[in-house]
Amino acid sequence: MKIKELRELSVDELKQKEQELKDQLFKLRFQKSLGQLDNPMKMRNIRRDIARIKTLLNEIKKKGTE
Repeated sequence: MKIKELRELSVDELKQKEQELKDQLFKLRFQKSLGQLDNPMKMRNIRRDIARIKTLLNEIKKKGTE
């Protein structure tokens, strides 16, 4: 997911997207432990998307306090 796409979302939508990605990451970790994971790069991409969302939420939070 690109940063441009994320910037268009509201705070609630970002939080919801973050939760969805965390759930997806949990399922992928479970698949990995069972040896059923086809594409390990998926985990890496999801972790990066979560980091992008958290960074955006932090930026929004800082702008609100200033």
